[in-house]
Amino acid sequence: MTGTAPAAGPAASGTGQPDALGHVDVVVIGAGVSGIGAAWRLQERAPARSYVVLEARADLGGTWDLFRYPGIRSDSDMYTFGYPFRPWLGERGLADGPSIRAYLRETAREAGIDRHIRFGQRVVSAAWSSQEARWTVEVEVGSERRPGRWTCGFLWLCSGYYDYDHPHRPAFPGEAGFAGRILHAQHWPEDLDWSGQRVIVVGSGATAVTLVPALAGRAASVTMLQRSPTYLTALPSADPVADALRRRLPARAAHRLVRERNVTLSQGFYQLCRRRPDLARRLLRRGLERHLADPAMIEADFTPTYEPWDQRLCVVPDGDLLEAVRAGRAAVVTDQIARFVPAGIALASGRVLEADLVVLATGLTLLPLGGLRMAVDGEPVDPRARYAYRGLMLSGVPNLAFTVGYVNASWTLRADLVARFVLRLLAFMDRAGVAWVAPRAPAQWEVEERPLMDMTSGYIRRAEHLFPRAGRRSPWSVGQNYLVDRWRLPRADVTEAMQVVRWCDLTQTGPDQARPDPRSMPAGPRRSR
Repeated sequence: MTGTAPAAGPAASGTGQPDALGHVDVVVIGAGVSGIGAAWRLQERAPARSYVVLEARADLGGTWDLFRYPGIRSDSDMYTFGYPFRPWLGERGLADGPSIRAYLRETAREAGIDRHIRFGQRVVSAAWSSQEARWTVEVEVGSERRPGRWTCGFLWLCSGYYDYDHPHRPAFPGEAGFAGRILHAQHWPEDLDWSGQRVIVVGSGATAVTLVPALAGRAASVTMLQRSPTYLTALPSADPVADALRRRLPARAAHRLVRERNVTLSQGFYQLCRRRPDLARRLLRRGLERHLADPAMIEADFTPTYEPWDQRLCVVPDGDLLEAVRAGRAAVVTDQIARFVPAGIALASGRVLEADLVVLATGLTLLPLGGLRMAVDGEPVDPRARYAYRGLMLSGVPNLAFTVGYVNASWTLRADLVARFVLRLLAFMDRAGVAWVAPRAPAQWEVEERPLMDMTSGYIRRAEHLFPRAGRRSPWSVGQNYLVDRWRLPRADVTEAMQVVRWCDLTQTGPDQARPDPRSMPAGPRRSR
């Protein structure tokens, strides 16, 4: 460890060369949910290590600072989405975006993490030197994008996997002739007034489900136009059990109990969906029938063609979307877009939906490892040719971790497990005098190739070929069961399948090279010995 405090910021060099911004033990990329959690665990378990959090935006919060469309909220309850070390004290278990941003700011401020964040520093590349056991991280600083440079011994990617600049934005025939306005929900204008307008929201995922009831109060009409339905479940935004426990128990104890209950319920329902999809489908439909009385509408517009949890389940707080539809303040249309026309959208069925404003809630674009360009000893790193070690490191890449949450549960559940594993790894390196570690690339017989995120959602399928791969056996498998991972990951051997180089043995020898792109391997199952 260096013990060097983070530098205060760049000084303009005027030379065209990157400013040296400082050296720290750990560079954390991203000041969102994962980055703040990583920083908290660093301060708790490795207080002597210096660190800095690099954030491209002007404020912390990540996704919750980016998305500003009306009604923005979490569809994960805050007792599991919040941190285990800081109780959620808000009134609503399913919280809105501003409340989540406030929670993250308070967490960072109370722990002093905000003093380690460098805003307006966009990381563009990172290069590893095995001889120096050091990452060199190139950044662009401020709106002028001045070049800057950090160095560190360990690099931790906590920027998630969303492309903040480029959402999924399909082009539709006839858009130029539309007389109204078209915008994407990810880039919502602050001054937009939709009062009295006829609004069409294109999409059926969490963004569309959130937007429609939020827009319905002021719009003349709101229609959710979807190609196919999504599974919805209505849950109360407030949790009376949690409120009762918080009145009787200390905040931390109540938070822990509610968190355990919610984890057990959500994981149990997920397993039910995977093992008994017919039963799960009937239960979900029964929930819809409590809000919608028209069986034909449920069948046409709220009955997906895929199995429950093949794609992420959308939570509807207090059934607000369903209540808006029942009250006639919103409508759902299931059809294909043929083309835009001056008055609105012409559908494949021949119907024309008139509109003044069209909001595209057409999904996200995923960006592997935050779009970071990496090199190891001068050789570029292609994430597609690497395997994910325990879902948090890359084969053949030293002293690097990344955080990816669950697809079937709150992101923070896995993010905190990752953080605790990384801190165990750093503690081992300190005790054993280790300069760097790198997961060894698996032999072909050791793995059966699987995607890192095994879901059929469109935004995942569009980008899965860009991500590192996973296998079916440890340490290359990526589980989606928090209750299992919570037992296994804290007990996992941090040296399993790991190349370990101590300071006393440091040479110019680099990490074991990754094996060829797994997608070039022969097709068919591969069995372990």
